[in-house]
Amino acid sequence: MFDLERWQEIFDTIRKNKLRTFLTGLSVASGIFILVILLGFGQGMQNGIAKEFEQDAATSVWVWPGVTTIEYKGMNPGRPIQFRNENYDMAATLFEDQIENKSPRLFVRDVFVNYGSESLAYNVQGVSNQFQFIENEFMTLGRFLNQQDVASKAKVAIISNKINREVFAELESPVGEFLDLSGIPFKIVGVYGDIGGEREEDRIYIPVSTAQQVFNDADHLNNLSYTLPAVEDFETAVAQSIKFKRELQSYLQKAHTVSPEDTSAIQVYNPMEEAKRFYSLMGGIKFFFWFVGVCTIIAGIVGVSNIMLIVVKERTREIGIRKALGAKPWSIVGMILHEAIFITAIAGFTGLILSMGLLEIVGPHVEVDYVLNPSVNFNVALTTVFVLIFAGAVAGFFPAWRAAKIHVIEALKDE
Repeated sequence: MFDLERWQEIFDTIRKNKLRTFLTGLSVASGIFILVILLGFGQGMQNGIAKEFEQDAATSVWVWPGVTTIEYKGMNPGRPIQFRNENYDMAATLFEDQIENKSPRLFVRDVFVNYGSESLAYNVQGVSNQFQFIENEFMTLGRFLNQQDVASKAKVAIISNKINREVFAELESPVGEFLDLSGIPFKIVGVYGDIGGEREEDRIYIPVSTAQQVFNDADHLNNLSYTLPAVEDFETAVAQSIKFKRELQSYLQKAHTVSPEDTSAIQVYNPMEEAKRFYSLMGGIKFFFWFVGVCTIIAGIVGVSNIMLIVVKERTREIGIRKALGAKPWSIVGMILHEAIFITAIAGFTGLILSMGLLEIVGPHVEVDYVLNPSVNFNVALTTVFVLIFAGAVAGFFPAWRAAKIHVIEALKDE
């Protein structure tokens, strides 16, 4: 039953020690507040990192040619590496069972893009029909390139949502319109969007075979890109991508007479490997956040214990009188524990409400590099508060037990 007199006594005691109680409660509340905010910030970092890696397919692997830096088999350093169609075709054959999607990429240089009398400043890239899945792009109108476009060297183009808005705003659909690429008409057959946002939508895609033939790039390629089959767990996906990266890099080094130690000549970017590094770092950061928050809470718990010791000291005579009138030791313990639990619970829930409220209001508007929508699982935060209350009860138990063991005569003599 609710003991009104008992709670009135607690309030009276807190009122008498209001400054010490306030500071102790502030310490406990700030501990919960800091812990929840830090956990929210940690989750925000994890959200931001996940978004960065979502821009391309999770299992993608990208390869760029560079410049040799090590002398090897009579070849001097400083030699630029040039990928060719045969490298792409041979890799596709060697690693056929490991690859899900593949595409070469050619950056078309010095091309003039026009629509009617309007001159446009967009990049033109030659890719294959599977590039859409590697770049994580989606179609909003028409279609992407297909195998027939590549095989027949068709003069077709895919534009982005951004280009559609900026150039074709007055048209219901740009599909069927023609772009002039250095005097050659290319028919628009589709409009794409990119998960990475507008910064990835400055590109016009044409078949790589068409780009090589029309713009005199022979069989040159600037980039090779792949995706690997999806697997059940993250660690397996990382191991799969590292194995493919090493084997592909080894083949290209042999094909271009590059030293195995020369990491600059053949550069391979593996998002899965990078993601593992980031997530490992995130684990360390979250551990640090928990450590800081828990240390702050422990400081508050120590404060609760100290104030209960002071309460016991100041109420020694009262405790003596209670025991002289027949109060049992556990009733004395309960009296002190009530106060410890009350202070801890009020402070803990105050810190929880303030921190969760701040995250709910501010979190959705936070979107900076590698930090997105800081938030925290409410159940985790609530559990932390209940653990805190339990810890507060434990902290109050020892002063309470000391109070229960006070001898009546000594207590009544206390000044």
